[in-house]
Amino acid sequence: MRKAPVAPTPERLHARALRYLERFATTSAHLRRVLLRRALRDAELLELDPVAVRRDVEAVVARVTAAGLIDDRLFAASRARRLAETGRSPARIRLALLEKGLDAEAVAAAMSELAEEKGDPELAAAIAYARKRRLGPWRPAEEREAHAARDLAALARAGFAYRVARRIMEASDPAELKEAS
Repeated sequence: MRKAPVAPTPERLHARALRYLERFATTSAHLRRVLLRRALRDAELLELDPVAVRRDVEAVVARVTAAGLIDDRLFAASRARRLAETGRSPARIRLALLEKGLDAEAVAAAMSELAEEKGDPELAAAIAYARKRRLGPWRPAEEREAHAARDLAALARAGFAYRVARRIMEASDPAELKEAS
């Protein structure tokens, strides 16, 4: 059963934003979408002006951003680092950041910060991905040759460049890759 609609006043929108931010790290664009979704639904049911509701949501997002509760650049850097550590390719990381509503400048800054930290972030992410999926040198030696094409294809589908996938597949053991990364 859905709750009765409540007028999306600036105070209520601010309280909703704070509750959301207590639970989740987010971007200003994503917080705007979250607040608008419910506020516009309630405004429609209460026959309120959607333009005024959008203006109030924008004001709340600006207020929490000015208070330092949202930092898109910090969020982008943190999310990019976490995704790379779990084995996401740089292309997939860029896409995930853009889907969160980050602008191209924040995404580029996060990717360059990642490159500074890891030297070759694509190789480091490919190593994490291959280790997690037991591909290439993490596969038992007697199965490696039979599954080489399949492993290479898995790395390609995950978004890694051919040169990186080939390097993973040509490694004789995981220690050889750890020295390179």
